[in-house]
Amino acid sequence: MTVRSEIPVIDVSAVVNDDSAGIDDLARQMGEACRRIGFFCVTGHGIDPAVLRRSFEMSQAFFALPLERKMAVTMTKSPNNLGYMPFAGETLDPDKPGDLKETYNLGLDLAADDPEILAGKPFRGVNQWPDLPDFRAAMLAYYNAVWTLGRQLHFAFSRDLGLADEFFEDKLDRPLGYLRLLHYPANAQPTVAGQTGAGEHTDYGNITLLLPDATPGLEVRTREGDWIEPPAVPDAFVCNIGDCLMRWTNDIYVSTPHRVRVPEQERYSIAFFLDPNPDADVTVLPACVSDERPAKYPPTTGATYLAERLTATQEFRRDM
Repeated sequence: MTVRSEIPVIDVSAVVNDDSAGIDDLARQMGEACRRIGFFCVTGHGIDPAVLRRSFEMSQAFFALPLERKMAVTMTKSPNNLGYMPFAGETLDPDKPGDLKETYNLGLDLAADDPEILAGKPFRGVNQWPDLPDFRAAMLAYYNAVWTLGRQLHFAFSRDLGLADEFFEDKLDRPLGYLRLLHYPANAQPTVAGQTGAGEHTDYGNITLLLPDATPGLEVRTREGDWIEPPAVPDAFVCNIGDCLMRWTNDIYVSTPHRVRVPEQERYSIAFFLDPNPDADVTVLPACVSDERPAKYPPTTGATYLAERLTATQEFRRDM
């Protein structure tokens, strides 16, 4: 059952423009959305629409390449969650077959001689770039813009949670942030019963910033169990809380299950998953603990938590 959306549209220009007078109200709106539904749409983000459009153009160009050229940068060549994943390569709902989508991931763009790569730190590696003119420049412009936006949103989260405004900054300055291009074919016919565009799941990191095209498909499960669609707002991001931020806040913010149905028209979207730095200490925040609400989760790190979650959904990792 799909019902009318209750996902709010929030203008975040106060935090983008460092408007101290408006951040308190913004923090209240975002905090309410994170407690109630776990999703909100972001307007007033200040990102150049040309950067957004160019990223979609390059995404479509990449997915239009012959399969052998996409497989030249397959994710199975990388232990770092970077590269191309073909149809049915990921199973977000463990009770369903592989998802009817293809994806491409890129991360923080590090040089091969970066100290963290040389030290063998988990999830630190070089991006696998396809042989496609202008692709790298377009994707990095988008990556850097949404990474900045994600950090700005964390200032408002900090204010809402009673933390220092800069609390998350040193935990997101070299993040396990992944930009994911997604392509869902039109009216794809399942080869196995139960296949869908993306199975029901929650995201793993702190927040996700999703830029969809005009084709609907994303569905969000409310606390009451109904399925709703986000409002369609041009050039707005759909933002949702991930499990890592839920863990950090001791379930004050709660991540929300969502899925993507097989669309009637070809669908493209671009998701930015902002996970914390690999060595970030993800311990339940003292401000989120009380006698009535004891800590529900043991401490972990950004890399440890991400590894646990990816292994559950990507079969090829289990043999690494």
